[in-house]
Amino acid sequence: MKLLVFAHTPPPHHGQSYMVQLMLAGFGGDRRQRVRRAADGGPEARFGIECYHVNARLSRTLEDIGEIQSIKLLRIFLFCLEAIWCRFRYGVDNFYYVPAPGKRAALYRDWMVMFICRPFFKRIILHWHAAGLAKWLETSVQIRTRAVTYHAFKRPALSVVISKYNVADAEKLFSQRICRVNYGIPDPCCDFEKTVLPRRKARFAARAKLFRNEPLGPTDLEGTGGDPQIVRVLYLAHFMREKGLFAAAQAVVLANQILSRRKCPVQMKLFAAGTFVTDEEKLEFDERLKNPEFAGAVACLGFVSGLDKERALREADLYCFPTRYPAENQPVTLIEAMAFGLPIVTTRWRSIPEMFPPGYPGLVADQSTEPIADALLALMTVEIGEELRGIFLRSFTLERYLTGLAEAFAQVEAPRPVTLSAAAASPAPR
Repeated sequence: MKLLVFAHTPPPHHGQSYMVQLMLAGFGGDRRQRVRRAADGGPEARFGIECYHVNARLSRTLEDIGEIQSIKLLRIFLFCLEAIWCRFRYGVDNFYYVPAPGKRAALYRDWMVMFICRPFFKRIILHWHAAGLAKWLETSVQIRTRAVTYHAFKRPALSVVISKYNVADAEKLFSQRICRVNYGIPDPCCDFEKTVLPRRKARFAARAKLFRNEPLGPTDLEGTGGDPQIVRVLYLAHFMREKGLFAAAQAVVLANQILSRRKCPVQMKLFAAGTFVTDEEKLEFDERLKNPEFAGAVACLGFVSGLDKERALREADLYCFPTRYPAENQPVTLIEAMAFGLPIVTTRWRSIPEMFPPGYPGLVADQSTEPIADALLALMTVEIGEELRGIFLRSFTLERYLTGLAEAFAQVEAPRPVTLSAAAASPAPR
């Protein structure tokens, strides 16, 4: 199967671009840049998919995403010409595309790409990384905008969704096939049971003694990292109000106030890793840091990657990500936290509840401070890291992601349409 992948890879780095990068690498990369053939045993031989990649990168930084700029129109046109050239040069019939979330500038980009490229390809495959387009079309735009969108996208050969919540977006455009495939990443913590879990258990045991007002001896501190009285809460995402940075920080402050009133010797501290997207929110956060209580509860790590990112995840005790980001779907950052067995506090937003087992105690309704603080305090006293690690291994590994995509793509050239294929769908966490 030949697949024209019209999607960008990092930079800028975010969940969508990262998952496209993993898919391309798993299927053997851009065929045009490879010398080795499928017969040599490469990934494309295993999955039977040859990718021809048009790296349709319109934004260089996070700040540029969603901005209407004249230079982007030229880039889109050139990317479309490259895709059409690949269609005839390499005989690529299948056009893979990532639809926009509910944003006008991104939707206009989609119109342009579809109207230029779609006539040249036999089959269109949509991969719904973002969520909420269907609802946005029904509630936030005029009938004319909906009509143009339906005309541009109507009846794609396949829609790949990553959650049940996402199905509505695919159904809105009358997709001929709909397959669910969870995200999946390489295991970033293969030594979880040997290194991370023993440290986590040692810290939990030491804190349990502190809760009982019992002193800690030298043996109690062994393997804890030296500061079990500090509950390290990690936030690892773009510094945005919608992503939950402000809510997480304020919740940690409130949780510390509650612990102090209880005369508990344990305190929380938020370690926030990321960068601000807007200057306005950075100024507001800096203003809050002038409050000693707030500053004492928050440490900004800045942008982290590689070993620094891994260290932050290994050393954390809890993970807090109370997002209300409009296009949020299945955040990669939550999958990474699961891989490290971190108890997670997050929101019942979009597809997120589907990632967790029924009755999971770390889900909150919104970004209200008190429920988030209560959830942090509750998870501080339970050991559920191994359960979340198990969910990652069952549902969110790179192998499951690539296999699910390959099975879904194979249906495009199958004679009979299949909706919500059990073969390609990843099981819900249990």
